[in-house]
Amino acid sequence: MSVKHDTRTTVLYNAACPVCRREIDHYAKITQDTALPIDFEDLNTRETPRNWGMDADTAARRLHVRKDGIVLSGIPAFIALWQEIPRYRWLARIVSLPGIHRLAVWTYDGILAPALYAWHRRRTG
Repeated sequence: MSVKHDTRTTVLYNAACPVCRREIDHYAKITQDTALPIDFEDLNTRETPRNWGMDADTAARRLHVRKDGIVLSGIPAFIALWQEIPRYRWLARIVSLPGIHRLAVWTYDGILAPALYAWHRRRTG
């Protein structure tokens, strides 16, 4: 018996966040226009975060990507997504370089993700 392995990449994002939604809508349009095997799931549905093994609050703190059955978050998630999109592969390669990767992780984890999450919490009360 053979096991079917899902090769689609799936992105979990916060569609209630205008910044997040705008960026993901951009990627989704490219994906649709080029028929790439990438799915996008809004964390604001009742079951979606649970299907990812986390609650909605945890999911809202950063971008998550499931690739080959592994859930990545933050910069590794962005890199996994960019690797799937031909016009962003160059960015994935650059951000994967050791020094740049550390700076990107520090910036995203220390500044951008917390700021977007705080803004999300203020908007949703």
